[in-house]
Amino acid sequence: MNASKRAYIGLGANLPFEGMSEPVLLAQALSAVADAGFTPLAVSNVWQSAAWPPSDQPDFYNAVAAVNPGDVSPQALYQVLRGIEQRFGRKRRERWAARTLDLDILAMDEVQGTFGDISIPHPRMQERAFVLAPFAEIAPEWRHPVSGLTAAELLKTVSVEQRYNRLGPLAAG
Repeated sequence: MNASKRAYIGLGANLPFEGMSEPVLLAQALSAVADAGFTPLAVSNVWQSAAWPPSDQPDFYNAVAAVNPGDVSPQALYQVLRGIEQRFGRKRRERWAARTLDLDILAMDEVQGTFGDISIPHPRMQERAFVLAPFAEIAPEWRHPVSGLTAAELLKTVSVEQRYNRLGPLAAG
């Protein structure tokens, strides 16, 4: 993969970890991504949203970062992200459970398809305001390869019942 390409990583958390609040956890996770060799090129603000699907879980805090993936494959990036999740206390017990950290590859420029355990673009991103709001903030003109809609256009199609709110910059504190 050409070094000028971008990979878009979704960051999410709705449980604190080792005394870190969820927004701080996201910032620390992004630092870990950078330390793993994936330079951040753009980073959204932190967004707060209700859990999806709707449940009695605590609100989620989300952000999206564009990183330089260098020459790594989608599977290699996926494995790095899984390792970072584990370092921050992620336990995969059940689908849609509360979590300390969730790192997802949302898209990689010009990459489409299924690669082992992952599909790119993320198969449900177009349904989720908590992904699309921060994604559209940093890459409003990015086009979904299947629908042809931009990130900003996709956000407008999401149900208004999906509550989300921009909080402010992603920064360790």
